[in-house]
Amino acid sequence: MSANTLSRRDFLHAAMCSSAACVRLSCSALTVSALFVAAGKTMAETLDTEISTINVLNPDEAADLAAIAARIIPSDETPGVTEAGAIYFIDYVLGSSRSELLAPVREGLVALKARSEEIFSQSDLSRLAPFQLDALLKEIENTGFFAMLRYLTVCGTFSLPEYGGNRDMTGHTLVGFDHRHVWAPPFGYYDADYMARGE
Repeated sequence: MSANTLSRRDFLHAAMCSSAACVRLSCSALTVSALFVAAGKTMAETLDTEISTINVLNPDEAADLAAIAARIIPSDETPGVTEAGAIYFIDYVLGSSRSELLAPVREGLVALKARSEEIFSQSDLSRLAPFQLDALLKEIENTGFFAMLRYLTVCGTFSLPEYGGNRDMTGHTLVGFDHRHVWAPPFGYYDADYMARGE
């Protein structure tokens, strides 16, 4: 498949497969309502509607991280990280299984907010225009901090909903993954004639 014909679904599928190790954490979270975003509210105002589900991050941190995540896997013709509710997964794991990442995430946010203030005279990342936030993220794309944010975003979008993200299996739907507890034969082309053979 050439780069010119790579669809968004193919890209996300490849990203999910290449990130299999982190997705195996089987983490996820609740979603931010797209209706509020469509109504013109900022990410901070949107999160205020469900802020009771944020337990570790403060409201500003949650809004900033949600805005960053929304630039990593944006919503366009299909749902993205916002609809998947990855911010609630991120909050959950930063307070539990990956609590050691909380301090580095906070330190990285402080530095990024300072850089935003320097360039755009606005330290609130969730209130930046998409192109402004993209410019900031471009500056840090080769850092450990951005790698950590990307890791948390991917996990929050594609892992199991009981951890907070991937609400309504949004992430699984994006890559065409059919999540089932039990599979019955035939499982694939290699045994498609299983029933016909009477085995």
